[in-house]
Amino acid sequence: MAAQAGTAPEDDTSAVLDELSRNFTYWAPGPGNGSLSSAWYRRNQIHLFGVLLAILGNLVISISLNIQKEHPKPYFKSVLWLSGVLLTAVGETGNFAAYGVAPITLIAPLGCMSVTGSAIISVIFLKENLRASDLLGMTLAFAGTYLLVNFAPNITQAISARTVQYYFVGWQFLVYVILEILVFCILLYFHKRKGMKHIVVLLTLVALLASLTVISVKAVSGMITLSVTGKMQLTYAIFYIMLVIMIASCVFQVKFLNQATELYTMTTVVPVNHVFFTTSAIIAGIIFYQEFLGAAFLTVFIYLFGCFLSFLGVFLVTRNREKEHLQQSFVDFGNIPGKQMLDKVQPDSNGLSYGTLPDGGDSTRGQCGEKKES
Repeated sequence: MAAQAGTAPEDDTSAVLDELSRNFTYWAPGPGNGSLSSAWYRRNQIHLFGVLLAILGNLVISISLNIQKEHPKPYFKSVLWLSGVLLTAVGETGNFAAYGVAPITLIAPLGCMSVTGSAIISVIFLKENLRASDLLGMTLAFAGTYLLVNFAPNITQAISARTVQYYFVGWQFLVYVILEILVFCILLYFHKRKGMKHIVVLLTLVALLASLTVISVKAVSGMITLSVTGKMQLTYAIFYIMLVIMIASCVFQVKFLNQATELYTMTTVVPVNHVFFTTSAIIAGIIFYQEFLGAAFLTVFIYLFGCFLSFLGVFLVTRNREKEHLQQSFVDFGNIPGKQMLDKVQPDSNGLSYGTLPDGGDSTRGQCGEKKES
């Protein structure tokens, strides 16, 4: 009995390693491995399904954002505004499911589809101007997405509770978490104590939390997916640990992101947040789930080049977009109910009335006359 008890941990470790070896499949050179071959599609069917879920989810989110753009305030009695909130929930559900069937390094960069989709919808339905930078940005984003889908790590991995436990106590993730907590605490100190509210500080805090979010989202989604297929994973404690990490990191992530949107324009926050979030998610996928293990250098280079193209496309699409929709810098009192417009708000600088109130002379004489009579 003692011998059996002593070998039990070794058996568990070997079982996990055997499971990991069965879960991973790597790209191997050979005939029919081109991106347009039938062998490529057969080998990547599950990944393509995740890509489809992520793209559809991001497009649904872009539709919801344009619907809410018509009602920027939360009109809870507005059916249109509530429809936008519902579509956002549907889109995020699609992204959640996508993380369960495809690698993080494949799904996270597809957030650029939300930005480009929102720009297309704004031009078609909201009649916004289509700029040359929009066309160039969309082209670069689509080209980058194509490269990402084709050269992302070809890893098929069933996320079980034992697999997550094995990764959770691995030295790579422990070192990564210690460094991340250290950087997070330093930035939080400067943000809270020193009052630093620079966009890089705020969005770096968001990105550090986002790395934990994508790790936990993939773990929770993968275990739920495996449970639906008949292999119950919801009885393991690691599932609920990851669920708590997912919820907590999302809440604090939204908190810092809201602070950034209050201090800076959306055209500044969106592209920077996309770059920071995607970079943090890719690093998390590489370290925790070891998604680039065994990948060739050329494959990694083309993948990173695709990320660069998508980043550049997002910057071009969002560049100077809000400046085209600035309101007039003066108040037209003629549009205020119950107010009668007496004169121009900003008189001619060459006129005698510049810097005085309308009919200022009459009102002054009337006040002086009242004083004399009294």
